[in-house]
Amino acid sequence: MKIYMSRKLSFSATHVYRVPSWSDEENRRVFGPCSNPNGHGHDYTLEVMVKGDVDERSGIVVNITEVDRVVKHLVNEELDGRFLDREHPYFRKHIPTTENIVSYLWNSLQGNMPDSELHRIRLWENPFLYSEKEDGSMVTLTRKYHFCTAHRLHSDKLSAEENVKIFGKCNNPHGHGHNYYLDVTVAGEPDPVTGMIINLAELDQIVESIVLQKFDHKHLNLDTEEFKELNPTSENVAIVIWKLLAPHLPNLHKIGLWETEKNYFEYFGSKRGVEA
Repeated sequence: MKIYMSRKLSFSATHVYRVPSWSDEENRRVFGPCSNPNGHGHDYTLEVMVKGDVDERSGIVVNITEVDRVVKHLVNEELDGRFLDREHPYFRKHIPTTENIVSYLWNSLQGNMPDSELHRIRLWENPFLYSEKEDGSMVTLTRKYHFCTAHRLHSDKLSAEENVKIFGKCNNPHGHGHNYYLDVTVAGEPDPVTGMIINLAELDQIVESIVLQKFDHKHLNLDTEEFKELNPTSENVAIVIWKLLAPHLPNLHKIGLWETEKNYFEYFGSKRGVEA
């Protein structure tokens, strides 16, 4: 039986997203402000997860200080405080997008974890953008969005008494509201030229026009076609958002929906064998 253990650390780095053979106009079109030739930077948060069997004598998988030693050595020696595409041999040839950094970290750490096996690497560029790679899977990129809306949890397939019993105050005839946070995750291999799974500006435009403009500052039951006859539970909202985005994002991997800080829902659609 495998136990999974993760450790977080932070580092800061500077970089530029530019293809030298492209014009300034083309670089700006593809990379936006990230193409600034003078560079920009981030305070990154890195999470490394390992897996292994529990040692019967010590009761642990691996001494966490050993994981720290290996990961910190790599990060401190190669990434922290660096201008990546000017100082690092790999990133002189590969644009240091979050996806490419995750791929590099995975390849550097895989097989080198003491008394354990590397399971997942997740790297936050900021609180609204992170990339990860998990054992046996492609690199993913997750972008977080926000919208606020009202809804009433009520099913026409249930009696009035059943609705009140199941949904309680959320069955209030006037509705109630949430600040939703939406995680849209795409999967793939970073483009060998741009280092991106998807152009973030394109992703933002798709989500804005197809999801946010439709649901933000709306009453789902009263203002949207999708929920006129469908109970707008967060489960159903996640499924509906998948169906809206999937035709426009062929590499859509997952929808994550935060209804509150305590309530979170994930939907993988038909790509994981679930009927979308």
